[in-house]
Amino acid sequence: MTERSDAGGHACAYRRMGTHQVKDLWKLKRLTGREREVLLVVGTGAGNRELGIAERTVKAHIARIVEKLERQTRLQVAVPAVLAHEKLCADPRCGYREWAFRYGLDH
Repeated sequence: MTERSDAGGHACAYRRMGTHQVKDLWKLKRLTGREREVLLVVGTGAGNRELGIAERTVKAHIARIVEKLERQTRLQVAVPAVLAHEKLCADPRCGYREWAFRYGLDH
């Protein structure tokens, strides 16, 4: 790593920024079923209109998700949505499970 990217003695960006995206995944248990569904879609990078519900409703769900996960932005909740997909997704035929297993990403 370059001297600049290794600032603070930490090559890991998470450590350097003082964040840990995985340790707070237990907070996902705070979400309702509908909030989990919305979070999964947010994790795909989809916009509000792609959820198929009123934009006002989407914003309300996302605001509650951000609050419950103790984050500040939509992007900050999208990261754990991707990391914990298998814990959030209720679909037993989800293609992610097979893909994660194949590439050693299953937990």
